[in-house]
Amino acid sequence: MTLGDELSKLAELRSSGSLTDEEFRRAKERLLQADQSRSGDPLVSAVNSFRRSRNDRWFGGVCGGLARSTGMEAWVWRLIFAALFVCAGAGLLLYALLWLFVPSE
Repeated sequence: MTLGDELSKLAELRSSGSLTDEEFRRAKERLLQADQSRSGDPLVSAVNSFRRSRNDRWFGGVCGGLARSTGMEAWVWRLIFAALFVCAGAGLLLYALLWLFVPSE
């Protein structure tokens, strides 16, 4: 989710009465400070923005999320996990850990 999307959601919450003006101001300030403090390193930003996909998913959306983060196709990631699965089940373990610990978009 981009900064603009997050700010528009906050504005919608404020207009619907779910957020007070003070809560809106603090949340907006936090978002803007977080955006300024993000590193310029592309690897760090890719890891921090990695989310499981809701649209490109077969099981948990891990491969779709990896595809979006890395620019590779999702089928390539599925092939990599399948190859790792053949190697003593490492692919299944890695996929399960990513499914558990990576948030959904």
